[in-house]
Amino acid sequence: MRTIDVSALIDGARFNAFHARVLFWCALIIIFDGYDLVIYGVVLPSLMAEWGLSSLQAGALGSCALVGMMLGALFFGSLSDRIGRRKTIMMCVTLFSGVTALNGLVQSPEAFALCRFVAGLGIGGVMPNVVALMNEYAPQKSRSTLVALMFSGYSLGGMLSAGLGMVLIPQWGWQAVFYVALIPLLALPFLIRQLPESLDFLLRTGQTGKARILLTQAVPSYEPSATDQLNHTVAKGTNASIAQLFQEGRKLSTFMLWLAFFCCLLMVYALSSWLPKLMSAAGYGLNSSLAFLVALNLGAIIGAVAGGWLGDRIGIAKVLFAFFSCGALALSLLALKAPLPVLYLLIAVAGACTIGTQILANACTVQYYPPQIRATGLGWAMGVGRTGAIIGPLLGGALHASSLPLQASFLIFAIPGLVGAIAILVFLIQNARNRSGSLRHSYHTT
Repeated sequence: MRTIDVSALIDGARFNAFHARVLFWCALIIIFDGYDLVIYGVVLPSLMAEWGLSSLQAGALGSCALVGMMLGALFFGSLSDRIGRRKTIMMCVTLFSGVTALNGLVQSPEAFALCRFVAGLGIGGVMPNVVALMNEYAPQKSRSTLVALMFSGYSLGGMLSAGLGMVLIPQWGWQAVFYVALIPLLALPFLIRQLPESLDFLLRTGQTGKARILLTQAVPSYEPSATDQLNHTVAKGTNASIAQLFQEGRKLSTFMLWLAFFCCLLMVYALSSWLPKLMSAAGYGLNSSLAFLVALNLGAIIGAVAGGWLGDRIGIAKVLFAFFSCGALALSLLALKAPLPVLYLLIAVAGACTIGTQILANACTVQYYPPQIRATGLGWAMGVGRTGAIIGPLLGGALHASSLPLQASFLIFAIPGLVGAIAILVFLIQNARNRSGSLRHSYHTT
């Protein structure tokens, strides 16, 4: 009988067709996850004109999906550690795809808010699960890159939302962009067949046969035997609990991650929800304002992929600190009057260092926590961080209502970036101390 170290096998695997399949389906989910979320910023000018919404009312309406996302991340992140990632992902896709499409049929702000809240449950719930699944199967040497590449689908979805808004809204009205959200629901039968279950879950629940089949796909060099004893770090864990996030020296680091998520998500959703409207109020036309949203998300894709590649080489937390710092600087520079090409460049850098930073924060979090509490840890970081996401659109609405200059709004948006950089710096220092303490303990015990 052989004892197989599953984690070591997956860590040392070469990227193959199985990894490409997981990457494709997870990225597709995230593309429409991002599409369904960014869509509010695209339709916001039309909604305000049609329903006569004030800036504060529009900000509150934008926060409805984010309240749902907060609750969805907390609930579905923990649920998947108990019932499996695959089943949870299917539930969330059905929820956010179907209900977002219903948004195109509503006739009142109240019905719109309800649909956005329910869709937000699925949007928030699916994120920690696809990130955890991709992280689990990715080879170690390219893990940060693959997670960042997969999650850059969020920005691609944002660009798709803005691009279709330019085409569909003038011709068919704001309702048309919501109907596109049905695509993931139509693809659900393929998703059910193609997306693998977590090895973590299979081994913890005694489904060793299925685990062996998946392991041969992830690591083709592995030749399975019915007598193999599959050892996995995950299998040693008990049911995930929130208390485990604060054990074994993780308390301060967990709080710092939560603070970083709060700051980053505040910047992301303040910009995503209000950038077109702020630029429109500054004198730019609808298509030009939406073009700024495209630049923001294009920068996010480049930043996430480059940051993931760099994170595999120098450490994802160090890159995260640099991105927070650069994001605060870029938003501060937007407070200065600049020529249009420079403005587009700064907004692209802001996208790389806000949305891109959030993508890297997800990768950092799933790598920090042990496998058995990975989705729980990311789910709670996202859930707590959603309070920042909820505040973001409200802050944008308040700034717009106050008639402050555009430059002042960007300067205020930069403050969370500075706080986030400080939080990640504390996280780095604390982890260095924990590693040093572990080494001293290991030396004395030997």
